[in-house]
Amino acid sequence: MIARLTVVLAFLGVAAGADGPRKVTQADAMAAAVTKVQPEYPELARQLKITGTVELDVVIGESGAVDAVTPVSGNPVLTKPAAESLKKWKFKPFVQDGSPVKAEFVMKIGFSR
Repeated sequence: MIARLTVVLAFLGVAAGADGPRKVTQADAMAAAVTKVQPEYPELARQLKITGTVELDVVIGESGAVDAVTPVSGNPVLTKPAAESLKKWKFKPFVQDGSPVKAEFVMKIGFSR
C-alpha cells in the first residue's frame, strides 16, 4: 500500500524532491524586493472609471529576476499593466539549504482613481 501511495504522489509531483518554487508570502517577497516599478493606471481604466484589486501569481528565479507573472483575478484592463510592472521588479534571491531557489507568491495590487 505504501509503495502504491508513493507512486501516486510521485505522479502528482508531490513526492519529496519534486521541483517547484518555494511558496512565500507577499510580505516576505516585499521585504526581498530591491527594485519596484509601480504600475501605471491605464487611461482606458481612468475613462471608464475602472478600479479594484488585481491578484497576480509571481515566480522569482534563482537570480532574483521575475521569471513569470500570471493573472489570478481582476479586470484585464488592470491586470496587464500590473503584470508588466512586476516583470521589471528585482529581488534578493531566496535561499534554502544554502542555495538560491525559485520562489512563488501572490501579489495583490489595488488601483483607484
